[in-house]
Amino acid sequence: MTFGGKGSIFEAVGALDQKAADELVGKSLDAGINFIDTANIYAGGESETMVGKALGARRKDVVIATKVFGRMGEGPNEVGLSRLHIMQSAEASLKRLGTDYIDLYQIHGYDPLTPFEETLGALTDLVRQGKVMYIGCSNLAAWQIMKSLAVSAAQHLEKFVTLQAYYSIAGRDLEREIVPLLEDQKLGLLPWSPLAGGFLSGKFKRGGQADAQARRSKFNFPPVDVEKAYDIVDVMQKAAAKHESSVAQIALGWLLHQPVVTSVIIGATKTSQLEDNLKAVDVKLDAEDLKELDAASRLRQEYPGWMLNLPAMRRPGEKRDWSQLAAKQS
Repeated sequence: MTFGGKGSIFEAVGALDQKAADELVGKSLDAGINFIDTANIYAGGESETMVGKALGARRKDVVIATKVFGRMGEGPNEVGLSRLHIMQSAEASLKRLGTDYIDLYQIHGYDPLTPFEETLGALTDLVRQGKVMYIGCSNLAAWQIMKSLAVSAAQHLEKFVTLQAYYSIAGRDLEREIVPLLEDQKLGLLPWSPLAGGFLSGKFKRGGQADAQARRSKFNFPPVDVEKAYDIVDVMQKAAAKHESSVAQIALGWLLHQPVVTSVIIGATKTSQLEDNLKAVDVKLDAEDLKELDAASRLRQEYPGWMLNLPAMRRPGEKRDWSQLAAKQS
C-alpha cells in the first residue's frame, strides 16, 4: 500500500518509487518473507505493477495476494463484486502483476448489491481456470463470512480460506465475534495495520510531540481509543525494555503469539522500519508479558459474553474465574 502513492489517500500512506520498492521487496525476500499482499485499488493499480516488477524472477518463491472490489474507473460496472467486475479486474491484476496466476484473490469488502452466489461463482471459475489458487475475504462482518461459507457449501463453490482484517493490540474488536468464527471454521487470519496506522510504532507517547512526518500524522486511520492506546503503549514500553526490543516489535510480537493469526501484514516506507519490524519474530513474550499486555488491552465484555460467563451457565467440569469476570467489567 506504500508503493506508488497515486491518489490523496495513498500519497499520505506512502509514495515509494520503483527503486525503493525493489529494495524493500528484495530485503524482505532475503529475510525469509514469502507472502506479499497488495490490491488493485492501491495507487490505482500502480502498486500491483510495482510489486510485479520488484519480484521479477523471484515470483515463483512467494505467495501473491491481491484484492477486488474498489472503484477502478468511472463506469457503473467498475466497482463491486459482480461477475463482470471480478472477471475484468482479475485479468487486469494478472497483467499488472506480470504473472499468470494469483495465489490468493480476496474480495476487499461486502457488496450488498451482488448476491454471494454470483460473486463466489465468478471466483470459482477463476480457480477452475487456473488463474487463482485460493480465495479470501477482507473487511467482512462475522455474519457475512458465515453466510458466504454456507453458500459455498450449498452450491459446491470455492470457499474463502482467509480473512484479512484490522487487528492490533490497540484494536481487538475481532475477538468478540470474528475470532471465534475463524477458529470454528478454520479460516486463516491476516491482520492489516498491526501497528494501528503507526500509533504503536513508538513515535506516539502521552504528552509527547508527534512526528509530523509519521503516517498517522497525515492519515489518522484506523481509529483508536487514544487514551486507552496510551495505556497500552506504557505497558509495551516496559516489555520492550525487558526484551531489548522496540515498541513496534512488541506490537507485532503480541500478534504473532495469538493462535488465530496466520501471518501479519507489515508495511514500511523506509528500510530501517522494515528491518525493525522483521526482528519481531525473535521476540518471545512470556506468560507474564502476555498477561500484562492483555490486562491493558482486552475488550470490555459485552452481552452475551458476560451472561455466558455466569457460574450458573458453566458446563459440567468447566472452570472460569469469577474474579476475572468482575475485573473485565470494571
